[in-house]
Amino acid sequence: MVDQFGGKPHPRSQVPDLSNVDLDTLPVTPPDPLRDYYEPMQVGAWALRVVPMAVCEGYWTGLQVVNGLVLLRRRTSVWMSITPMETESQLIGVDFARGHVVIHGLGMGWVAAMTALKPEVDRVTVVEMDDEVLKMHRQLDLFARLPDGAGDKVRIVEADALDWMPDSHVDLLMPDIWLDMVSWGRAEEVHDMQANAKADMVYFWGQELELARHAVKAGRDLDDAGLALTAKEFDLPLVGLDTPDYAARTRIATKQWMKGRWLEGSTIPADLRSSADEEMEA
Repeated sequence: MVDQFGGKPHPRSQVPDLSNVDLDTLPVTPPDPLRDYYEPMQVGAWALRVVPMAVCEGYWTGLQVVNGLVLLRRRTSVWMSITPMETESQLIGVDFARGHVVIHGLGMGWVAAMTALKPEVDRVTVVEMDDEVLKMHRQLDLFARLPDGAGDKVRIVEADALDWMPDSHVDLLMPDIWLDMVSWGRAEEVHDMQANAKADMVYFWGQELELARHAVKAGRDLDDAGLALTAKEFDLPLVGLDTPDYAARTRIATKQWMKGRWLEGSTIPADLRSSADEEMEA
């Protein structure tokens, strides 16, 4: 993400190709409302870092400049960052949040904080099992510093997301426990979490790419009908499919972020192919 200058990145990396980009023409991402709540720190293998400037690609928007980029690393891997890709890929869930929201995976706490700030939300339960992440958040004290006591809604539970069961009704379940945007068996893992949570609504990180992989494997178009049928087969109360331009945005996110990670035996439509697909077939 931050090693962007001085070479052409591998097509399957998450680093954008800037070899033919005039940086002066790129839009600048507006400051994130939580940006100033973070400060550099390290706890065990985890480190919060601030990068002065980076060029990032959105989940379904294009290249843009991010100033003061905050990211969370575990050793050499970036697990979360306040980038357009990360925020755009979570905002549908945040927009649907109301009542009791359960978030699997604490990370930087961005989703939990943004959710707690909503007046429609009464309670936010965050399930996290990494003791170093929990220690980092005790030091960061993010939620206690949110305005108007919004952080009082947040309760952190140390548990395995695949085993944890709620003690009260859940309105929205938002799982985000994965390092990569695409991973094998994600839909099945979400199904297992929902079997315990029994939430009224579910929105999981990378939902659009998972729907796209299964729809393409089934030979369906990535349009409203194809996505709706695929979502029905997931047997999950997924939200977001009726938001404006969902199918069009899913196609953009798929082309930008699938990076060749299709289900085996898929015939990839020409309009969804990327340089990663060409690289894998070479």
